[in-house]
Amino acid sequence: MVGGRTLGLILLGAGLGLLLAVALWVGAGVASHKYEDLAAPALGIGAAFIFGTLPLGAVGLFLLVKGRAEEKEMARVRKERELLNMVLTRGQVDIASMSLELNVGRDELRHYIYDLVGKGLFTGYVNWDRGMLYSRQVAEMPSDRCPNCGGQLELAGKGVVRCPYCGSEIFLRGG
Repeated sequence: MVGGRTLGLILLGAGLGLLLAVALWVGAGVASHKYEDLAAPALGIGAAFIFGTLPLGAVGLFLLVKGRAEEKEMARVRKERELLNMVLTRGQVDIASMSLELNVGRDELRHYIYDLVGKGLFTGYVNWDRGMLYSRQVAEMPSDRCPNCGGQLELAGKGVVRCPYCGSEIFLRGG
């Protein structure tokens, strides 16, 4: 399947190619003295630009910009998938190590984690002070106690419970 970015480049090239072809054709007519004045050749080139190059170029530029945005979004999705796979396969992961492996900053990593929680794809808990992310099944976690220190948990948001004692955040599926 041809991506939006590639199709955008093709349409931009086609628009420029069309304008060049018309300009060469009109130029050949001017060189062979087929026109008495330059009004008809100018009209031909103008029409080719307005009805051919301009629409092709506009659609091509739109697809190029949209394709770049889609590529950025897909890169973010790949990073989130890598993060999820790391945590699920290892059980617990050092946040600094994850940040290095994914080549992202701590704030961006935090955003990925919250995005996965919001989508209902990740359950577990994170201790930001110790820099550790843990994968846990909801059934394994006590409903009112922190799996890290045993302290009483407090609701921090949809699908997120926070321990006021150690700072761990527990992510629950279905929130």
